[in-house]
Amino acid sequence: MKKIVKNFIPAIYLVVIAFSAASCNKTQAAPAAAPGQPVDLTYAAEKSLPSVVYIKSVINSKTQTVEYSDPFEDFFSDPFGGFFGRGQGNNNGTRKRQVQTPKRAAAGSGVIISADGYIVTNNHVVDGADELTVTLNENSKEYSARIIGADKTTDLALIKIDAKNLPAIVIANSDNVKIGEWVLAVGNPLGLNNTVTAGIVSAKARQMGEGVASMIQTDAAINQGNSGGALVNTRGELIGINAMIYSQTGSNIGYGFAIPTAIMNKVVEDIKKYGTVQRAMIGIKGSDVSNYVDVEKEKGNEIDLGTMEGIYIAEVVEDGAAAAAGLQKGDVITAIDGQKVKKFGELQGIMAQKRPGDKVTVTYLRNKKEKTATLTLKNEQGTTKVVKNADVDILGIDVRPITDSQKKQLEISYGLEVLKVSGGKMKEAGVPKGFIIQVVNDQPMRSFDDLQQAVKDAKDQMLVIKGLYPTGKRGGFVVYLQNE
Repeated sequence: MKKIVKNFIPAIYLVVIAFSAASCNKTQAAPAAAPGQPVDLTYAAEKSLPSVVYIKSVINSKTQTVEYSDPFEDFFSDPFGGFFGRGQGNNNGTRKRQVQTPKRAAAGSGVIISADGYIVTNNHVVDGADELTVTLNENSKEYSARIIGADKTTDLALIKIDAKNLPAIVIANSDNVKIGEWVLAVGNPLGLNNTVTAGIVSAKARQMGEGVASMIQTDAAINQGNSGGALVNTRGELIGINAMIYSQTGSNIGYGFAIPTAIMNKVVEDIKKYGTVQRAMIGIKGSDVSNYVDVEKEKGNEIDLGTMEGIYIAEVVEDGAAAAAGLQKGDVITAIDGQKVKKFGELQGIMAQKRPGDKVTVTYLRNKKEKTATLTLKNEQGTTKVVKNADVDILGIDVRPITDSQKKQLEISYGLEVLKVSGGKMKEAGVPKGFIIQVVNDQPMRSFDDLQQAVKDAKDQMLVIKGLYPTGKRGGFVVYLQNE
């Protein structure tokens, strides 16, 4: 597939899109365009501006231990075995030292989706933030925000402020958006708060990198600070969340790409209900038919699949949904649940709205003959179960990083001491007070944040814990985060 983009600027440089869970809000009909104008966008700006907020993200200064190479280690090694102390190193010249990271601040946008304080923004706007401040458009009032959940793959995050009667935006169905339709990008670019820019929808279902691959493309101007802002139609309804731009300079010279509300709605619902986004897998690898045919022609092969539209299946994943339904390499998927699929971006857009266990009807061609099959979609672990993201509180323990005296006594450099076992999954697994957790699912445990991340990333909702008892004896436990 030919590349059309040289640089993708993450949505943190873009306008954020807001969708409103309050889609039941009453709306007035947008006024007709004035004579001599293609469309009147003043109504859309008036309706959407109050729902877009300014987000300030702060990452505090931290002390980190880093490794560095000493190029003079071999020339000036200490013949007295470190008696005179030149620092902590090893035989290959690698040393460790502590560095202080600077305090960092960034800004972006967000969209109010419900009157009780839920706001959608980009994941990269809030990722790693120690402090989040939300400023409302209407009265410039500031609120501290907390992250309810975030998803790196779709670059979406759901945050919340403690407020009521907020101006929630109305969310439209992005599936109904048409190419050529006028849109507004609303956000806070380049430090200029409450800014709108206009353009048209120039393409749909764009496949952009490894993340969201079914994006709305627009030529509305998008710049730094627009991240997490709203893309709205002429009625002021949210149709997408801006996530990246096409640019060779880092500023708006090209196109912007927004995450459709059809995907956003599902991500928000998953975060609220399960704590993590549910990903349904069809179980194939492939490409657009047109791309496959072009590649084969370059090899001198003449290919006739009976169509130039659809998804060519290059591989069927073993034990996946497609394999179970009988699909094979060489088949061409042309529709899902009666909805035509012309390119891979459209297929991924449909799958992004599904969950494990959902059933879909796949229409495909085999030897130019049309067939159908019913697939039961599976998750990344190859099952049909919905995966819930367990919070670290479910473990029922209090921990702290081990002290310097413990490090010296046990001859270890890191670990988390279990200070209290008050119940929960750790007690069920038999983890005792005083046990030092060193590794969880092959990841070193140096801080409480490491344990939180291990719980969040746990595959099959299981933790394999390795560590030491206070006596120095090594041991391990398997902790199941969910009841069978």
